[in-house]
Amino acid sequence: MGANAQTSVPTFTAGEILTAANMNISARTGIPVFADATARDAAFGGTGEKTLAEGQFAYLEDSNATQYYDGSAWQAVASASGLVLISATTIGTSVSTVTVSNAFSATYENYRIILTGGTASTTPIPVTMILGATTTGYYAGYNRVVYSTGSSSPNNDNNAANWSAVGEATTDGLSGTIELQQPFATKRTNMQTTFGSSRAAGFGLAGGGYLNNATSYTAFTIGAGLPGTFTGGTIFVYGYQKS
Repeated sequence: MGANAQTSVPTFTAGEILTAANMNISARTGIPVFADATARDAAFGGTGEKTLAEGQFAYLEDSNATQYYDGSAWQAVASASGLVLISATTIGTSVSTVTVSNAFSATYENYRIILTGGTASTTPIPVTMILGATTTGYYAGYNRVVYSTGSSSPNNDNNAANWSAVGEATTDGLSGTIELQQPFATKRTNMQTTFGSSRAAGFGLAGGGYLNNATSYTAFTIGAGLPGTFTGGTIFVYGYQKS
């Protein structure tokens, strides 16, 4: 935790002796700073703590997000940008799948996911994606244009176990930009993806599709579409502001 991070938001009673530590909690920051949403939620409503009510602000260190409580849920403070960073997940060592939890919520309808950095154990490895634990009903069409020849070739997912080509991983890193519409809503989720291979024998790819169900999702998993693993790199998740 940072120097300003708090674990509670105290309230004081009449006649109570205020210590230097008590006063420092309030003096160090105008907006309470918490390590994450779990620490934020635990800081309100307990013995000697402030009651959570409409108008409360908080800052989360893990997502660099400023939030306000609207009386029923925490909401993101609107920024000047149309995109708001939700999470940045660091990929581990020699892993074939990476799950990003709590990626989607009612705060945003549409999302952008960027895969970047790191390395793959071999070149190339197609990057796959599933939502939640669903392993059926994925549809998509992709078109690849080869750098060296300009020739193109189509590929598709037809009621597949995943979206099979949302990115590519090589020994130089991961590449992929994925757009999702309404993954949290109880509707079909639409997907679009683009990426460029970081290898001379590679290609540029654009594609899109949907997941054929009406399920609300909060998480997704990227995986290796061929034998091999990922090491390092980051999965960035952004939400589009609604207004």
